[in-house]
Amino acid sequence: MLNIHKRYCTETFDAQGDLTSFRVHVPSGFNFAYDVIDEIGSAEPGRTAMIWRNPEGEEHDLTFADLSRLSNKAANFLLSQGIGKGDRVMVILRRHYSFWVTALALHKIGAVLVPATFMLKEHDVIYRIKVAGVKAIVATTVGPISDVVDRACELLERPPLLMLVNGSQYDIPNAEGIESDSALSGVALSGARGLFAAPCARLGWIDYNSGVHAASDQLGRIATNVDDPMLIYFTSGTSGEPKMALHGHDYAAAHLATAKWWHGVDPEGVHMTIADTGWAKCTWGKFYGQWFMEGCQLVYDFDRFDGADILGLVERYHITTLCCPPTMWRMLSREDVDTYDFSSIQRFTTAGEALPPDQFDFWLEHTGHPIYEGFGQSESPVIVANMIGCVPRPGSMGKPMPFGRIALLRDDLSECEAGEEGEICIKCDPRPSGIIHEYYREPQKTAEVFRGGWYHTGDVAYADESGYYYYCGRNDDLIKSSGYRISPFEVESALNCHDKVHECAVTGVPDPLRGFVVKATIVLEPGVEAGQALTRELQVWTKQQTAPYKYPRVIEYVDALPKTFSGKIRRARIRQRDGERSGR
Repeated sequence: MLNIHKRYCTETFDAQGDLTSFRVHVPSGFNFAYDVIDEIGSAEPGRTAMIWRNPEGEEHDLTFADLSRLSNKAANFLLSQGIGKGDRVMVILRRHYSFWVTALALHKIGAVLVPATFMLKEHDVIYRIKVAGVKAIVATTVGPISDVVDRACELLERPPLLMLVNGSQYDIPNAEGIESDSALSGVALSGARGLFAAPCARLGWIDYNSGVHAASDQLGRIATNVDDPMLIYFTSGTSGEPKMALHGHDYAAAHLATAKWWHGVDPEGVHMTIADTGWAKCTWGKFYGQWFMEGCQLVYDFDRFDGADILGLVERYHITTLCCPPTMWRMLSREDVDTYDFSSIQRFTTAGEALPPDQFDFWLEHTGHPIYEGFGQSESPVIVANMIGCVPRPGSMGKPMPFGRIALLRDDLSECEAGEEGEICIKCDPRPSGIIHEYYREPQKTAEVFRGGWYHTGDVAYADESGYYYYCGRNDDLIKSSGYRISPFEVESALNCHDKVHECAVTGVPDPLRGFVVKATIVLEPGVEAGQALTRELQVWTKQQTAPYKYPRVIEYVDALPKTFSGKIRRARIRQRDGERSGR
């Protein structure tokens, strides 16, 4: 291996060998696609970058040389369609291998990648096209998203260019007793059946696969600057419309710390992060940092999550590092975990929501491996984490990453004492690599988060005497009751440990005496009946698990919780509904 990541970071350590400082440094012309993928592909063309599988049985192993060559082809095709530097391109490709090739191609030509989830509705598509100034959309045939885009574009005076990817991935006959098509073979393809070889036709759309397949795989380097726009992520939008988090090319290098010091990616192992490509978690866990470390990643292009399938992949492909959001860890824990082989595992990690302590305990008991929690945002790389060498504490998301100064601040920007809740903030003089350049086209919102020389995350935590951070919630989610500040997560963690609770969300509802009281909105396990007896049982349970004043005085049972596209609970929507009911 090249140890290519060492060119782009400086690390310092204390006498015990623990990381004390991590600084990213990239030259002005840095471009991840050219300087990492192409270079690895040239030096070690046979090194596997991706093991791609789907439930239907299609299998492709892509090397770094494959990614280099195919992204050249995609770049040439995009250029032929008039896509160039600075153009915003929305990419809706689920977990198809074509996402990574397309993203690299956009990086190479200096266009701006705008990932999006396949769960968007018409108004979501229209909003994104308008506010981001989207010039083109690359979307899959799988599912209804192309229909959604068509209906959205009918309402636009100037719709973007539309390019369609055959999501069935291939239709090339193979050598297994079926006549082969020699016209679709050769160095442009990888795997038994070939990549980008399945055509498709839809009125008003350009056949993306055919265009990439026919394009040249020779591409001269196109100059880009590290500060050029590279990526726009629409934030989760737990309240209001999502903002556009704009990153430059330095963002790719910043995820070196994510992969090396939190995920613990083994260059000779196999990493798997479960995330759709429309989420920021994709670039966190299955793109930049992992390939900076020259590691191989397993991508499973599933439609419906199946815990048994995922655990089977761990065993079959000898996965060494696995990252899942807390909800999926809980779903996996409901399988017969003890029947699977976890001997290849080196490290479990999680992010996206705070990890309930019961899940930490479960996986440690059944596999011998703790789950190392981390925290960050669409606007950043990992900010706080249980890093390599750190002994994890249940309920804690770890310690600040040493890429700059990170602190818990009061409203007056003074630093909090141990045990005192404060906002997680990052010193931005200068701005560390990986922190957003701005909220695109929203200078007022940009100014709100960059004030007083700090980037303000809007997330609240407290630290113990050893410097471990414990998540409390978003600023807007904290409940102030009878003079107490109550963390929704702490109450949710207590309730989620009850065997009759499937999932829950905790919010505050107005109370004339206490200001606000704690409310729990609960989805019960199948077959469990709601009622006053259960409500009393859950209230007593919560008092036994946490401070008694935090128990939910109000409990509502629902069939499902409102969530963002990335699966985060929309507590603001619950508060809004409660307000509408009460006439506020």
